[in-house]
Amino acid sequence: MSPVYPFDDAATARAVIDDRGTLLEWNAGARRLLGWNATDILGRSAVTMLAGGDKALPFARGADRWYGMITLCHRDGSAVSVWVLAHHTPPNGDRPGRWLVVTPLDGDAPPSPDDPLERAELLQSPCAIAIYDERLRLRRMNDAMAEELGLPQERLRGLRMPEINGRPQSVDIEQHLHRVLTTGRGYDVHSYVPIGADGRGYAWLARMAPITDDSGRVRGVCLASHDFTEQHLARERLQIVNEASVRIGTTLDVVTTAQELADMCVPALGDFVTVDLLDPQEYGGEPPADVTAPVRLLRVAHRSLLPGTPEAVAEPGQADLYPASSPQGASLTAGRTIIASTASRDLEQWLAWSPTRAERVRELGIHATMSVPIRARGLTLGVAVLTRYRRSGPFTADDVLLAEEITARAGVCIDNARRYSRERETALALQRSLLPRTLPRTAALLAASRYLPAARAGVGGDWFDVIPLSGMRVAMVVGDVVGHGIQASATMGRLRTAVRTLADIDLAPDELLTHLDDLVLRLAEESGGDASTGEVGATCLYAVYDPVSRRCTLARAGHPAPVLLLPGRAPRQIDLPAGPPLGLGGLPFESAELDLPQGSVLSLYTNGLLESRDRDAETGHRLLNEALAGYAGSLEETCDRILRALLPQGGSADDVALLLARTQGLPASQVATWDIPADPALVAPIRKQVGRQLEQWSLSELAFTAELVVSELVTNAIRYGARPIRLRLIQNAATLICEVSDTSHTAPHLRRAKTFDEGGRGLLLVAQLTQRWGSRHTAEGKTIWAELELYQEDQ
Repeated sequence: MSPVYPFDDAATARAVIDDRGTLLEWNAGARRLLGWNATDILGRSAVTMLAGGDKALPFARGADRWYGMITLCHRDGSAVSVWVLAHHTPPNGDRPGRWLVVTPLDGDAPPSPDDPLERAELLQSPCAIAIYDERLRLRRMNDAMAEELGLPQERLRGLRMPEINGRPQSVDIEQHLHRVLTTGRGYDVHSYVPIGADGRGYAWLARMAPITDDSGRVRGVCLASHDFTEQHLARERLQIVNEASVRIGTTLDVVTTAQELADMCVPALGDFVTVDLLDPQEYGGEPPADVTAPVRLLRVAHRSLLPGTPEAVAEPGQADLYPASSPQGASLTAGRTIIASTASRDLEQWLAWSPTRAERVRELGIHATMSVPIRARGLTLGVAVLTRYRRSGPFTADDVLLAEEITARAGVCIDNARRYSRERETALALQRSLLPRTLPRTAALLAASRYLPAARAGVGGDWFDVIPLSGMRVAMVVGDVVGHGIQASATMGRLRTAVRTLADIDLAPDELLTHLDDLVLRLAEESGGDASTGEVGATCLYAVYDPVSRRCTLARAGHPAPVLLLPGRAPRQIDLPAGPPLGLGGLPFESAELDLPQGSVLSLYTNGLLESRDRDAETGHRLLNEALAGYAGSLEETCDRILRALLPQGGSADDVALLLARTQGLPASQVATWDIPADPALVAPIRKQVGRQLEQWSLSELAFTAELVVSELVTNAIRYGARPIRLRLIQNAATLICEVSDTSHTAPHLRRAKTFDEGGRGLLLVAQLTQRWGSRHTAEGKTIWAELELYQEDQ
């Protein structure tokens, strides 16, 4: 916490300690207090500074703030008892949590009777007032300010604002104090600061005025804080209700709407929110008007302040039984909102019935729950349960009104989505079966996808795919079949299968689209006799990314060009030859290559994402770029943000497929390459080099098999291939890949040698020793590859 002004930093002893207890910072004031230099003390365990044999820091016990007396060891061996104030900053990203520990050193100096700061009157006012000197260190404050801070006045004299409060907002306030001190002009600022001992947030109007001596010289700053928390909270509640009307019900999907309800309530009302719905099938297909306990509920959505949702006992999609003693059961059977807390012991019977939940309550310090029934049109749909553990305050009557208002809006949206989904489920079953359920995890890239069917046109022919290829490469596909309905979905399924088949033989993107064009022509001929289906057509984008070279080859057939987000750059559309749509026949396709640094994000999509009745394509591209520019590490969140930014609340008029892929480069240390002389006598030295490389990779146990496979592949290339010949080994977490390339276009084939044949067993041996093997054609010739599965101990 560096000062924003050139004043004495030694007036406060200050240290920073991480959550592991290691000393990270040690200022001049700390050296003045205990005699230790920063070079002597940094990196050591803070426990070693405790006197009296204490084994733990008294403030590292879970609270956000601690203050009290503590005995420390001076460098000369003496014990020093001091009052300290410790503030905890939670972990943020890769940075672990840490403690700021301070104690004032000059706060007890006797005041001068002529000091204007001492003559300044602190009136007995409900307004909190504090006076800071020329170094912006606290000189005095009234009882109202001490009460708001929850700290004794006599202990705080001599501390700066950030040292007293320990939160980021206090640094901003100190900068405003410095502005008043240097300009001599007053300043007002509105701030929402968690300032009290309970960590509760307060809205303040901070009025700052200079304090001058008889000569007019500025000697300090008076800070008067006016609490307008209630007015702030009232405006905030109104804003939440307005926001809920926009954020909840953006789609006619039950799960999405339930998740929007949970997202809306965190952190506005609770630290953890669950949305559980009744299964209508248990009630004859329609939700009931009244519910009796025990009741079976399906977890549809939940949201937490904590990553990984550690509070959850049930995961989305999981059903559980809730007795009458549970918040869910009590609220549903009573038909009204129920508030329960650990202080009132309302949860004891429920927690005794569910030991797993009782353990989570103890671990996280959960102290209050609010259960709100979700109802619509006289039917009971489910319940939303809001839980608090980070904010210490209980649920208030205003919280109940706000939660019921939000839940009522969500209930209508959920019921609309439920009715709509029931009608569409049969029609969408085929579409779901034809799209990939999950995307494969590859070392080349991380991918996330979204598919949204048309809002009213029914099922369509949009699809996407991620296909692992040889050599750790991966193919990305997005396509769009013309039209809607079962015929479009069936055509999409055939094209997707054809793309995967063509990808398996490692065709270049432009060649693959040429073969796919022929298939669409044949499909159009087959459907030509049926006038109702019309002409078959489609668009497609096919891209292949190689994590070793970090190059991507793309080709498209009448499909929108992808948008690329390079690290540290703005999103841009890739300049890629358009190519004709599939089904025209006889027209060429062109491919393009580009280098993709690690961490590049490719956005592949169908035209339903950009096209809308309300805007042109240029506006759609601008919105897509803006949404993609907000990428902050999560592909899933970016997918959701893109859909929210570009799709109307009622859904798109066309199908939408979106595929985001973040590239990952393979480190050079995991790739080894050799140029092979066309001399069979040099195969043995190559085998030795391979053995040494495997030893460097700690894969010695695989050396015999790998050397044998390399020997066969290299020998075949020398005998039947053409120069230059190159051997490449690629290591990843699961496999060792051996590749031999040459400039001959003759493809190898596996055959069974006869008893007295002198050759012909090489590829058969490779096939027996490896997990997979194959060949692919390149612009320069061909590559024969083989994958060896690593032994468990090598992984």
